[in-house]
Amino acid sequence: MNKKHCLFCDEIVPIKPEGDYDRYIGCACSPGGFYSLRRDSYEPINSLPHPKKRDMLHLISAYIRELTDCDEKVTLAANDLESIANSPKIPVTIEDKGNRLLQYLYRHSEGPEEPVVIQPLSGSYNLTYSPNLQELVYIIDKLINEQLLIREGMSFKLTGKGWSEAAANAGGKKLKPCVVLISDEGDLRTEWLEILLPKIEQCGYLPRLLTHTKTQSREQYSLELIADSKLMIADLSGQSPEVYFAAGYALGLNIPVIWTVNGSDADNLFVQIQDIRPMVWDTAEELAVLLQQRLSL
Repeated sequence: MNKKHCLFCDEIVPIKPEGDYDRYIGCACSPGGFYSLRRDSYEPINSLPHPKKRDMLHLISAYIRELTDCDEKVTLAANDLESIANSPKIPVTIEDKGNRLLQYLYRHSEGPEEPVVIQPLSGSYNLTYSPNLQELVYIIDKLINEQLLIREGMSFKLTGKGWSEAAANAGGKKLKPCVVLISDEGDLRTEWLEILLPKIEQCGYLPRLLTHTKTQSREQYSLELIADSKLMIADLSGQSPEVYFAAGYALGLNIPVIWTVNGSDADNLFVQIQDIRPMVWDTAEELAVLLQQRLSL
């Protein structure tokens, strides 16, 4: 198997070509897993100025690790990096970064004081979206001092207090993968990212936003992502045929689908059948309330 340098964690790892993408297997971005990078994105990313790489690439590594650790498939292209690095979901404060470590330990244990081995620690500072090992060690010490964490060598345990805090931040339960399908409209995507996805996460789901563009490769990875999900939210605003197709695929796998549509498109849908009864919304704030009510049932 060929090997290649991972641009995000600096490891040399096996790769597997798949269509227009290369699958990077088992690097520090996804220990025991993989992520896919569009092949023609490698050189543009590698050619970024050094200050840009220093500020951004460790965030992408952390993003990949967090999502793949939650059993999500990650497929990237060069034009995805800016939006990921600037996403409001990326932790900035030490407190928020510490919470990411608590969430990781929560996902990998069944209760307080159950040990989770993190090894090597030197390659795991992406667990807290940190730029280096020194910051990770500082965060660990801070959590220990706050009596949220116990460390014994490379073994880490959540205290009862740490478990309760992690559970509260996860809505009292481990987050379930959820796919959100929308058409390719810039304003719509921004509204979903900033207003709606955080509300969906509060209801116990880990949402992954998928949009369909004229240039996006319709690779098998998106179908695999759907198949691994516990819920789909399909927004019919913009009349994207791909949204209908992907939602139909989910229904065929007995994955629940919640249909939504902006009021401006509600009377002009391509498909008018009784089984599709979308929530009609006029503002993102209104839809956030409707979705929370539905997901809380």
